[in-house]
Formats: sequence, C-alpha cells, structure tokens
Amino acid sequence: MKTMKTWNAKPEEVTHKWVIVDAAGHRVGRVATHIANLLRGKNSPEFTPHVDTGSFVIVVNTDKIELTGGKAISKKYFTHSRFFGSLKSKTAEQMMGEDSTFVLSEAVRGMLPTNKLSRHLIQKLKAYPGADHPHAPQKPEAYVIPTHKGLKK
Repeated sequence: MKTMKTWNAKPEEVTHKWVIVDAAGHRVGRVATHIANLLRGKNSPEFTPHVDTGSFVIVVNTDKIELTGGKAISKKYFTHSRFFGSLKSKTAEQMMGEDSTFVLSEAVRGMLPTNKLSRHLIQKLKAYPGADHPHAPQKPEAYVIPTHKGLKK
C-alpha cells in the first residue's frame, strides 16, 4: 500500500507576487483580514504555516477607509517611552487625520500570528494614503475585496 507524503513549501522555492488593494470606501477590519490572508499566503495552494508563502501587498487610499459605529471616538492608540508619565493616547479619528496608514497597519498586525514570521510579514505591507505608489515596476495585480450581500461596500 502506497502512502502519500506531505509536501511543505521551502523558502527558496517560493516566488512572491505583488498585489494592489484599493481600500477606498471599505471598512478597516474587512480590509485588514483580506490583507493578512494575502500576506500569509492563505489564498495559495502552497500555503505552509511556518514559511513565508504570501504576496507583497500594496494598499492605496487608506485615507478613505471607514470606521464603523463609535470606533472613531472610542478606539484609542497608546504610545509611551520608558519614562514615567510619558503615556500618550490618541483616538482613531485623530490618528486617521495624522497617519491613516498606521491605523490600517496596526489592524493588520493584530490579525497576524504573534511570532518571528509575522514581524517579517508586516514588512511586506506597503500602505499609502493616496492613489499614488512607487511600486509600478513590480507590476502588481489588482485584488478586489469582495462585498457581502446585505453589507455596504
């Protein structure tokens, strides 16, 4: 009786694609889940959890992304240094005004597993507030975020 061996991807065998995502008019969490799956490579048949099999992801129009409910006011982002009294907080609305790419990248970071590989994966995310990006020579493929029935785009 023949047994089949399990195949695992090896880092030197993987070719990484470039994908471009337009985030305009979409919700932060919905976009972040699709981006996290693209970064990990869960959409490809050679997905291996411990190997980087994902794509480079370019996200444009992050300044046109939507926050639902009261998240714009109630969600807070904290920064601090090593000194006492240095804890500072900003609401999501303030962060969207300053740097909308930070809000999206933190949402994606939260959806990646917490390990050494995720620190490498998050570097493959390239986010830009407008429609322009410097990655045209890589010839990225467009990725359309599917909309669910009954939900707003």
